[in-house]
Amino acid sequence: MKKRMICLLLAACMLTTAGCGKKKEEPVKEPEVEVKEETETPKEEPKEEEPKDTHEGMAKSYLSGEWIDEELAGKRPLAVMIGNTSDALPQYGISAADVIYEVPVEGSYTRLMAIFQDYSGLEKIGSVRSCRHYFIYFAREFDALYTHYGQAVYAEPVLAREDVHNLSGMDSTLESIMFYRDANRKAPHNAFISEEGIKAGIEKKQYRTDLADTYSGHYQFADDDTQVQLSGEDALVVSPGYFVNKPWFVYNNEDGLYYRYEFKDKQIDGANEKQLAVKNILVQYCEWSKKDENGYLDINTTSGGDGWYITNGKMEKVTWTKANEDSPARYFDESGNEITINQGKTWVCIVRNNYQDRFGVYATEEELSEARATEQ
Repeated sequence: MKKRMICLLLAACMLTTAGCGKKKEEPVKEPEVEVKEETETPKEEPKEEEPKDTHEGMAKSYLSGEWIDEELAGKRPLAVMIGNTSDALPQYGISAADVIYEVPVEGSYTRLMAIFQDYSGLEKIGSVRSCRHYFIYFAREFDALYTHYGQAVYAEPVLAREDVHNLSGMDSTLESIMFYRDANRKAPHNAFISEEGIKAGIEKKQYRTDLADTYSGHYQFADDDTQVQLSGEDALVVSPGYFVNKPWFVYNNEDGLYYRYEFKDKQIDGANEKQLAVKNILVQYCEWSKKDENGYLDINTTSGGDGWYITNGKMEKVTWTKANEDSPARYFDESGNEITINQGKTWVCIVRNNYQDRFGVYATEEELSEARATEQ
């Protein structure tokens, strides 16, 4: 019995030992990690800076303040006498001028002097008319070569000066090589010049073609990308007050230019049908007198006096001075500072100082017409 119990105990121990054996270890799962594939971010290309305009090979024009070819900027401009009666219309080549002077002559007419920095490509400029002595002094303000066809007797002593470089159609050595006649025009409104003729005339006379070393310019221009904005009275329609041609300018807000009219119509360039337009208008009142019983005027180019500067639809009063007959006029604001004008073309209205009350500015052309209808 005892033996049997021992066997049973041994069997039980064996079973227990078998049940206490090591459990099979299950493999430990590693945590799942989301792996994102790396994508290469495209690198931004460095922005190339726009090349700055260094104006290499260029220089500022003394006439317009704009950048032009450096060699051209150093050349003497050409001043040309242009007829301005109704019989002389349309004028040719005049829209290429950088500065235009309008000046009284006898009979209450005006005559124009167009000043060109660049006349290349122009086949017809004119009609070229005769000289009045005071125009020579205006031309010398720009160190310009002076072109005319004939002259008044009072101009002859001035033209005879060695330092006055003029090109005259009355000069037998120049007439045939520089001037030509338009058969469709009646004399004296039929004389014209071209680029080719101008160059031939200058070469024939052996005139200096570069600006004088002492020349330092006429106007003080605004910087690039800068506009002179006047704070004075509105000047949308401007009437200088001349008697016969009764011109006026109309401001165009879209391009900032003043468009020119006279003899009740647009003033155009017959070469391209383009209406004359300028950025600046200078009105310059001068003392004057009559030299003879025929009404020949003597405009005093050094008298100094009042005036107006007009640009961008506004105007301000100015005064002007001139050191001597050959030096440039200078314009000053009411604080005594020399004015700065906008880059672009300029129209200079020389007006007799006793006609200041004829100057007018208007909001519309209709207002101008109404004002003129009441004139005596």
